Order: sequence, then structure tokens, then C-alpha cells
Amino acid sequence: MSVSKLLAVTVKEMRQISRDRRTLMILLFVPAFLLLLYGYALNFDIRDIRLAVQDNNRSSASRELISAFVNSGYFDLVEEVSSGEDIVRLLDRGAVRAVLVVPARFGADVATGVATSAQVVIDGENANTATTVMGYSQGIVRAMSARYEVQARLDSPAGPLLMVEPRVWYNPELRSTLFLVPGLIAYIAMLTAVVSTALSIVREKEMGTMEQVRMAPVGSMTYVLGKTVPYFFISLASAMGIVALAMLLFDLPMRGSWPALLLTVSLFLVGALAFGLLISTLAETQQVAFQLALLTSFLPTLMLSGFIFPIPSMPPFLQAVTYAVPARYFLTALRAIVLKGVGIAEFWPQLAALGAFAVVIVTLASLRLRRAWA
Repeated sequence: MSVSKLLAVTVKEMRQISRDRRTLMILLFVPAFLLLLYGYALNFDIRDIRLAVQDNNRSSASRELISAFVNSGYFDLVEEVSSGEDIVRLLDRGAVRAVLVVPARFGADVATGVATSAQVVIDGENANTATTVMGYSQGIVRAMSARYEVQARLDSPAGPLLMVEPRVWYNPELRSTLFLVPGLIAYIAMLTAVVSTALSIVREKEMGTMEQVRMAPVGSMTYVLGKTVPYFFISLASAMGIVALAMLLFDLPMRGSWPALLLTVSLFLVGALAFGLLISTLAETQQVAFQLALLTSFLPTLMLSGFIFPIPSMPPFLQAVTYAVPARYFLTALRAIVLKGVGIAEFWPQLAALGAFAVVIVTLASLRLRRAWA
């Protein structure tokens, strides 16, 4: 492979990109737009949960419990009710998401150290939201229970002596943003890289210049690499810009090293760009290439990478399929770098998998193009 020929193809492609505003828009501006759109819209953290209260005790202890819910920052007290019919009415209309019911003997039981309970009625129409509301409620009640137990032990030596003290590493506030934003980076980088290169060779076919390229003394591997190099640097700048924007807007930490991040992103982009070129050797029109790029990059990255849905909860067959999705390895490495701050020695298998994927796809694209030229 001649370096001069590779440079010639690269320069030609750079000139083509500079005249193609649509491709530049896809690579530079669309990723930032998608990060803003999905970063704010896709969030599992729930705030301002509409809460109603049925206080059958009306003691200082019941008011303290209600205040704990309101002051947690998760719940907004919107209404007080006095009967079960009112609870049904509010939940049926969707006016509230949860109802806190305090029993009549709550204050007396707390004062005497007798086991008691408060009921939280949750609207289960949305299972994910209901699970989150239940978790918030249980956390608040556990905190209040710990306070009551401490007071009970001060008043009387009886009471539980063993308590759990959880410690959450890497994401102590359990913010879903820190879990989702790395997935968004992988999703956006994969989508834009595959789409941009998927249209490159097809554009040559539609413009009628592919015959000229075929007659030129340029090998298929040189042509594929020359097509990839310009998009690689543009995509790399765009991807690192997305990372910086995520740190600025969503407080994404950077606990690892920037060289490790740069290496990981580079390997992922090479495979994505080469995959787009492979698609472009199969499609005859830009419309077909665009559709294939979306189908083969959008769905696997979204569904099978661990971006949103945990891989261990998938059926064994789908778990096996995820090993062919490069975003799976990229996400593991990216989260290890930015959230855990570990070194390359801890996630080198993921880097090896990304490198192998890139080599295989570049080779397949070159062989497919050589066959088409034959």
C-alpha cells in the first residue's frame, strides 16, 4: 500500500467533505443536538412527585413523617384527604402519584417504641416510575425508623443493635444521568460515524465517479483507508466535543486519564466508520445506505449494548448476540474511565475486542469493494 496514494485519496475526500455541508452537519452539529435532546429527556431520576396525605393521627410524629417526605426533594404535597374514597378519586384522575396514609395510633406507637407502619399507596400505571417512587418512600421511612430506634435505645436498652450502613461507590447519589450519558455518547458517536461513511461510496456511485476511481491505480484497501481517515479525525473531534459538553452540562466526571479515553474512542470510531463503509459497498443509493446504517447501528447500540437495558437480564440467546455489538465493549471501557478512574490494565479485554472488530470490518469492507471492482 503506497502512502502517497493513501494521502491522495484522503485529500480528495477532505475536499469532497468540505463541499458537502450535509455531511459536516451530521458529524459536527447533530451529535451536540442529540446529546442535548436525549440528555435532558432521557432521565430515570424523578422529581416533583405529586403526593397526597391522609393523616389519621395528627400528632407531632405524623407531621414529622410528612415533613420528611416533602423535604426530601422528591415529593410535592398537593392535597390532604380524609377518606379512602378521596384516595381512589385522586389516583383514578391521575391527580397524584402517591398517597401517604398515617395510621391513627402512629404517634403513640412511636412514643412507646411499639412497631408500627405507614402505608404508601402508589399509582402503578407506569411500572418504572412506581418502582422509583417505592424506592424513595422506603428510603425515607428507613431513615425515620433509624431515628426512632436510636431514641428508643436511649429510653430503653431494648431494640435492634444491628443496622445496615450502605456505601455506594462511583455514583453515591445514584444519579441515572451518570449511567445514561456514557451510553448516549456511544449511541451518538456510532450513529453519526456509520451514517456519514455509509453515504460516501454510494455518493461516488450516484455521481458517476466510481468508474474513474475503479480505473485509477489505487487498491481497495488504500481506497477504504483513504475514505476513513478524514472522517476519523472529524468524528474524533466531534466525539471528544460531546464528552466535554456532557461534563459541562450533566456533570459527567472524568476520574481516569484522557489518553486512555482518547484511545478507547479512537478504536470505537475506526470500527464504526469502517462499518459504514462496508454498508456503502452493499447499497446502491444513499437512501438505502441511510436506512441500512440506521437499522444496523441504531437498534443494536440502543437495545443490546447495556445502554438502557442490563445485559444479564436478557435471555441467553440475546446475551450471546450482544458479544457482536461493539458498543457493549465501548460502554464498559468508557464507564470504567470516567466513573471509576481505572487504568487500561483493568479493561484491556474491551479494548482488544474493539481493535479486533475494527480490523475485521476494515478487511471485510476492502474485500467487498475489491469484489465489486472485479
